[in-house]
Amino acid sequence: MVRWESDEGVLMPGRFVYWMNVSLDLFIEREKGEHDDLSGPDWIRLDEPLHLEFNSRARALSMMVQGRVVFDMMDPFWPDARTDQSLPGFAREYGEIWTDMPKVLVSRTRSAAEHNTRIIGGDDDAIEQLAALRRDSAGDIGVGGATLATQLLGAHLLDELLLFTHPVVLGAGRPLFDELAEPLQLDLLEQQTFSQGVTLHRYAVRGAV
Repeated sequence: MVRWESDEGVLMPGRFVYWMNVSLDLFIEREKGEHDDLSGPDWIRLDEPLHLEFNSRARALSMMVQGRVVFDMMDPFWPDARTDQSLPGFAREYGEIWTDMPKVLVSRTRSAAEHNTRIIGGDDDAIEQLAALRRDSAGDIGVGGATLATQLLGAHLLDELLLFTHPVVLGAGRPLFDELAEPLQLDLLEQQTFSQGVTLHRYAVRGAV
């Protein structure tokens, strides 16, 4: 997934990739807060092969950009997971990846964060700062959070969707995006099937700057 250089050896600019587990009807949670326990709700069919896929793709990122809700869900669980012997090895591995990965937290309320994390937002224009980050970075930048992804999409800064679709229809809940001004046109780049009926679809977003 990561593209550090073109075929001509030219360093490629950063790309924002919105990575999310979704239901068949494109909801990311049925009830607010159901992801606070990182084992996730029952409809997330996360087994070892799928988690290892998460690990591999996360390791290939150059950076992660997360909204406050997602960041607070990840920290302190994943930093603590690194040394938690009650967890399987693939979970401890992801804890190492997340903790060591350069991260940007987009928040108007947080003023400090640990684990290789810097904060943008506050009184400044966060989208303007993220546009500069994308322009001045290289490789794929993972995006976590529906509100943040919608804002990036509205600014034509979102490059790809990486969706792990679980075979369940939730019927209601938090959608993948907030309300969009126009239909979202995509081009399929990759697809895979995993155990328990989970599928991966990676799309390029048409219209990204």
